[in-house]
Amino acid sequence: MKELELKYGCNPNQKPARVFMTNGELPFEVLSGRPGYINLLDAFNSWQLVKELKAATGMPSAASFKHVSPAGAAVGAPLNDTLKKVYFVDDVKVPLTPIATAYARARGADRMSSYGDFIALSDTCDVATATLIKREVSDGVIAPDYEPEALQILREKRKGTYCVIKIDPNYKPEAIERKQVFGVTFEQGRNEIDLTGENLFDNIPTQNKNFTEEAKRDLKIALITLKYTQSNSVCYVKDGQAIGIGAGQQSRIHCTRLAGQKADTWWMRQCPKVMNLPFKDGVRRADRDNTIDVYIGDEWEDVLRDGVWQQFFTEKPEPLTREEKISWIAKNTNVCLGSDAFFPFGDNIERAHKSGVQYIAQAGGSVRDDNVIETCDKYNIAMAFTGIRLFHH
Repeated sequence: MKELELKYGCNPNQKPARVFMTNGELPFEVLSGRPGYINLLDAFNSWQLVKELKAATGMPSAASFKHVSPAGAAVGAPLNDTLKKVYFVDDVKVPLTPIATAYARARGADRMSSYGDFIALSDTCDVATATLIKREVSDGVIAPDYEPEALQILREKRKGTYCVIKIDPNYKPEAIERKQVFGVTFEQGRNEIDLTGENLFDNIPTQNKNFTEEAKRDLKIALITLKYTQSNSVCYVKDGQAIGIGAGQQSRIHCTRLAGQKADTWWMRQCPKVMNLPFKDGVRRADRDNTIDVYIGDEWEDVLRDGVWQQFFTEKPEPLTREEKISWIAKNTNVCLGSDAFFPFGDNIERAHKSGVQYIAQAGGSVRDDNVIETCDKYNIAMAFTGIRLFHH
């Protein structure tokens, strides 16, 4: 098939719409549902991300995309009991496979942003992964293949309208890519930069030059994630998964703050006081996610005031105090941070430090590199200058 007609483009008024190949066949097959324009943008960007994560780490990988940026990305590192509960997979009856674990992590990074996501899997979608997907509000999934039983589970989702795409894992696009804006065609070489090698850590200007193997893996995850994130962007990673992605901000410090806030929320969800919130039976996942997000934040009164808390809880919880939040967040350590371009000032490092960052990979090249290095040294943070910019638009 050389062409696929779409219902409409980015918006319902943008018709006609299609995807097509000028040479050869389309490298994917729609097994269920009818993908939309934005669905396919998410699918192709997320597929590239997980394919590169698998190549860089050797581990099954997954991503959760919304509006052409990742809400989460992860490799299939095992989950502890706390994360199983926080990610709502502690009650799954089938054993979690590595690819299922990767998706649980990717979805769990930022559950608010992942609501209605498009999923990418580096490996064949198995029954365990399909079981997890079935439980979540999602638009679709792209993978190189599907086990027959897994495909049947997915085809039954959303009354048969759930989008399931099979991608040719051997497809390699042309070296030159093009797009039109305002009737003008833009042309450039594809971003084929290799982010898998150890040479990323050749230039370490900080006093602390020690990167653990886990830190190197997590920094590669951060950089590959940023390669497919709308710029400006930064990404916090811990234990094989993104825990905070700041995308599409004009100011880099705003990226760092946004991603840091998301990383703090991810960590706060593991606080015993949050995990033990007395939710009523029957509260939907989305409502539970939203309630936890508000409870953790500065507007906690919105879910604890009289007439509201009774909708979600069997008894009124005590709010988290500022001291409790600071104390719990301080326990988060060994966090990695990647940036799609250089940090212009040390204020980014100051903010990153508050969220447990101990390892950084960024392009370098700011006129204030000395200030950035000095701030890293202040906190004994190891930082590598990669010399690589990863803008994505």
